[in-house]
Amino acid sequence: MSNAESERVTSSDGDRSDSEVVVACDDVTRVYGGNGGWFGSDDAHGVEALSGVSLSVSPGEFLGLTGASGSGKTTLLHLLAALDTPTTGTVRLLGSDTSAMSSRRRAALRLEHVGIVFQRFHLLPSLSARANVALPLVERGVGKRARRERATELLERVGLGDRLTHRPNQLSGGEKQRVAIARGLVNEPTLLVADEPTGELDTATGDSILELLSELADDRAVVVASHDPRVVESASRQVRLRDGVVVDA
Repeated sequence: MSNAESERVTSSDGDRSDSEVVVACDDVTRVYGGNGGWFGSDDAHGVEALSGVSLSVSPGEFLGLTGASGSGKTTLLHLLAALDTPTTGTVRLLGSDTSAMSSRRRAALRLEHVGIVFQRFHLLPSLSARANVALPLVERGVGKRARRERATELLERVGLGDRLTHRPNQLSGGEKQRVAIARGLVNEPTLLVADEPTGELDTATGDSILELLSELADDRAVVVASHDPRVVESASRQVRLRDGVVVDA
């Protein structure tokens, strides 16, 4: 990671001060709904999904975001991935304040530096596994041959070298998840985020997905949001949320 893509910060996590950080949030609150005012004020009747959350994630770290449904995991994941911006507080991705960016700039930052594995896969049913994986490269203007080679390489890496031309309806839940992970890696992201990657998988397949995510954290930052207790066992660090507040980090 170049100096332009990272920053030296003092981490609120206590034992990781002055470390190289991929993404960090400082005293972040996210409110949904209302009339545009702060949560609890006279003119706002929104829902506070996160309150005063601070954390940072470094390269080589596999961070597990855990907590019950509705605890704020997905909201925080979206903020870290620059899919959303906080109501108050700051999220800095590769040294840049995402709130200060236009939506177009955030999209460009995600395309170049962030891989996202959605809970429901979000695979296009009309495309093969290889074509689904290659989609982000189409947006980046990469040539067809290079796209095919990169997508093939990643599908082989996740154990789907024999499923290159299969469409989503021809794949199992675990295979779809692996396709989604391969797509999240196709742009060689600095940050990979995954939302409930084991939620609909059997034990054996879920364990293999977590093992794969742990291996991927060797050269990038990986953040997984899940209520699955196995994430705690696989992650190098855990942050637990309750009602939008960090209760264990």
